[in-house]
Amino acid sequence: MLTIRREEPDDAEAIARVHVHGWQAGYAGIMPEEVLSRLNPRAWAQRRRDLGTADPEHPFTTLVAVDGGTIVGFTTFGPYRNNQDRGDLDPAHGELLAIYLEPAHWGSGAGRTLLAAARDGLAERGWTGYRLWVLADNARARRFYERAGHSPDGEESAYPVPLSGGRTPILLRELRYTTGG
Repeated sequence: MLTIRREEPDDAEAIARVHVHGWQAGYAGIMPEEVLSRLNPRAWAQRRRDLGTADPEHPFTTLVAVDGGTIVGFTTFGPYRNNQDRGDLDPAHGELLAIYLEPAHWGSGAGRTLLAAARDGLAERGWTGYRLWVLADNARARRFYERAGHSPDGEESAYPVPLSGGRTPILLRELRYTTGG
């Protein structure tokens, strides 16, 4: 049975594992394999701890999906990041920053459940409409959001993907989606 709850400090490793596995499966063929293969769940967990994402005073909220005692997905939401900068927040708009699932749970309804929980959390903070960014080449994610009532609003961005060896990062096109008021 799937349950949704707020992130706790001890969840960092499990959330990072889901995040890395979600990137590796979801961005295969979109991001270079060298980038995906070097992702490190321990480093991502430490980054979560360093950012204090489990702190109730943090501007962003992360909810986790738990199935049989195991975290299988998460969503993060909060105020809109101008230019996707966590240091430049626009409290007039909400943003869905992430939804990631363990690939084995894709198509199970867990993503829809997390999205509904994020929508409720955004509405509780006064945002009935919100924005999100999705890689233009991520057809699966785009279909997911479009089926849920989101649509591109014409804004685009370039997501820099760092490469090893000091090579110039590649830029992946992102589309901004919006929904509601």
